[in-house]
Amino acid sequence: MHRALLIPEVLLGIFAHINEIVYLSSDDSQAARKESFPRQSLASLATTCKTFHEPAMDLLWANIDELKPLLGCVTRLHQMIYSNGARFFRSEGVEPLSEHEARQFLRHASRVRSIHISSDEHFSLLTVLPTETCMFPRLISLSWQIEAADNRYLHLFLSRTLRECRIAAVHPALRSIGTRCASLEGLVIGDPDESTADEPSLLAEIVHSCTRLKYLSCSQLEWAVWSHLSNLPTLLNLEIYSGCWPVDRHDLKFAPFLNVTVLHFCMDTAAYTITALQLSEFPSLTHFAMYARNVSQAEAEQLFCALSQCKACQTLEHIIIHSIDADRLDPSDNSLTAITQFFCFTQLRSLCLIFDNFPIYLDNDLLLEAMSSWPHIYSMKLKDYQLDPPAVTFRGLFAALRLCPHLQTLQLHIDAVNIDIDPDNESFQHTSLQSLNVGYSDIEDAEAAARIIFSMLPCVDQVGHAAWQEWHDVNEFLKSFRSSAVPGRHLTPEPAPAT
Repeated sequence: MHRALLIPEVLLGIFAHINEIVYLSSDDSQAARKESFPRQSLASLATTCKTFHEPAMDLLWANIDELKPLLGCVTRLHQMIYSNGARFFRSEGVEPLSEHEARQFLRHASRVRSIHISSDEHFSLLTVLPTETCMFPRLISLSWQIEAADNRYLHLFLSRTLRECRIAAVHPALRSIGTRCASLEGLVIGDPDESTADEPSLLAEIVHSCTRLKYLSCSQLEWAVWSHLSNLPTLLNLEIYSGCWPVDRHDLKFAPFLNVTVLHFCMDTAAYTITALQLSEFPSLTHFAMYARNVSQAEAEQLFCALSQCKACQTLEHIIIHSIDADRLDPSDNSLTAITQFFCFTQLRSLCLIFDNFPIYLDNDLLLEAMSSWPHIYSMKLKDYQLDPPAVTFRGLFAALRLCPHLQTLQLHIDAVNIDIDPDNESFQHTSLQSLNVGYSDIEDAEAAARIIFSMLPCVDQVGHAAWQEWHDVNEFLKSFRSSAVPGRHLTPEPAPAT
C-alpha cells in the first residue's frame, strides 16, 4: 500500500470522490447499476483491509432511505429482506429485535448522517430500544414524512448533532427540539390536512426553543413568535405559508430582521403578508416572493407600499408576487398603478407580477422610468388582466430597452395594432433580450411586427403569446426572415449577470 493512503485526509478525499462517481450508460436497463455503482465500490473497499474499512463504511451508510437497509444488517432479517431478489419486506408478524440484534442494528446506525423516513411500518421491530435511546447519534439531516399525530418514535431520531429537520406536521416530540438539538439550523414543518386547537401554541413553543436557526419554513406564526424571530441574528431564510387559524394584529414593532435575505409567503390572502411587512424591517433582504389565491386590487396596493417601506430599497434584487384567481375579477374599473412603489429598488434584477383579476397599468413613460430605476434588471414578467388597448407601444418599448442592456426576459402587453416605429429608420439593436412574451396583445399586421422584432431584437427567435393566430404568423415570418438573412446577422447575447 502506498504511504499516501495511510494519511486519513487523503484516504477520505479519495473515497469521497468515489462516492460521487456516476456510472455512465445510455442503456436505461442499467439504471439500477448506475445508482449502485458508488455503493458497490465502497462496499468492496470496506472489505479490502482494516485501513479502508472505517472510512468506507462511514460513507456507505452516510445517507439512507427508510430503516430497511439497517434491518438487513440483522442476521435473522437479512434473508427475509434480500433472499430471492425480494423487493418488498413486510414486518407484520415478525418478532421484534432482541437485545443482541439491536446492537447489530445500532452499530451501523451510528454511521448514518442523513435519513429519509416516510413510513412507520418497521418501527414495531424496535420495541426493545429504551425510550431515551438516540438511534442515530451522528445524524445531521432528518426528513420525517409521517403525518400520524400520535407517532411514538420520532424522538429516537432527534440527535444532538441534528442540523436540518424536515417534518410533515407539528408534533409534540418537537416541543423542545431547539434544546435537544442545539445545533439545529434548518427547520421545515409541513401543513397537516387537519389542524388541532392547540397547534398554534405548540408551533410557537417549537420555534421559541430554536435559537440558532438559519432557515425556517412553517405555517403562519403568532406575532409573539414573529418577535422572537426578529431577534435571531442567525436567521437568513424565512418561509411562511397558510395556517388554519386567525392571527390577530397587535400594535407591535419588531426588531429588524438584520440578516434575513430570503422572505417567502404562500397564503390564501395577502392580509398576513401585508401586516408582517408593515410591522417589520428587512435591511438585508434580496429575495421576496408571495403566492396567494385571493388578492384584491386594494390589497395589492397595500402590499406594494408595505414592501417598499421595509428598509430593503438598497438590497432587494428579486420580487415575485403571484395571485391567481381567474374566477373573481376585481369590480374596480381602475388598474393597478402601484408599480411605481418598486422604483426605489435600485438593485432589482428580476420582477415577476402575476394578477389574473385586474390589470397592471403601464404606459411608455412608466416603462421608461422603471427601466431607468432598474439598470441591472435581466428579467421582467407582467402577466395581468389586459388593458384594452395596452398603453405600451413599440416606440416606448425600445426607448426603455436602451436603458436596460442586461435584460434577457420580458413579458408584457404591447399595442401592436398601432405601430409607431419604422425599423428601417432605426439603428438600435438590443442584443441581450432572448425571450419576449406579449400575452394577449392584439395585432393586425403580422409581417410589420415581425420585421420590427427581427431588426431590433436579433436574439429573439420566437415571440411567446396566448395562441392568437396573428402572433403565430409573426413567428412564421421571423422564421422566414432568419432563413434568408445574411450569415452572421444574429449577434451573440451577453452572458447572464451574476446574482
